[in-house]
Amino acid sequence: MGKDSKSKESGGKGKGKQAASGSDENASKGKGKGAKGGDGLGTCTYVKARHILCEKQGKINEAYKKLQDGWLSNGDKVPPAEFAKIAQEYSECPSGKKGGDLGWFPRGKMAGPFQDVAFNTPVGATSPPFKSTHGYHIILAEGRKN
Repeated sequence: MGKDSKSKESGGKGKGKQAASGSDENASKGKGKGAKGGDGLGTCTYVKARHILCEKQGKINEAYKKLQDGWLSNGDKVPPAEFAKIAQEYSECPSGKKGGDLGWFPRGKMAGPFQDVAFNTPVGATSPPFKSTHGYHIILAEGRKN
């Protein structure tokens, strides 16, 4: 977790941040200079997300299968309202009662793999299940801003 704190203070992990620093900092963060990343993944300061958290891998896989059967297997994006219904049914996190809504959070607030996945999942996309120190998660990225 110490790395996360340092990268927040120093302005990020280094990739893409060097190009965004300097006199044009407020001009076009994450846009014109984001040609390397294309969509600015990993360079934003805040992300808005929903998630599903389960202690057991079997339960998170069951939730993911519902998402796959309804949308993902067709290449569709999961609508936030539908993700929220599945979060209410499966998530063991207190946010599950709110459809898994975590709201906007800054880089450095969430730990390790959760932050990495949240900040690197394209807006509107759903991550595959992954493990963190808190259990197994699925994230729906809803927005990004600097």
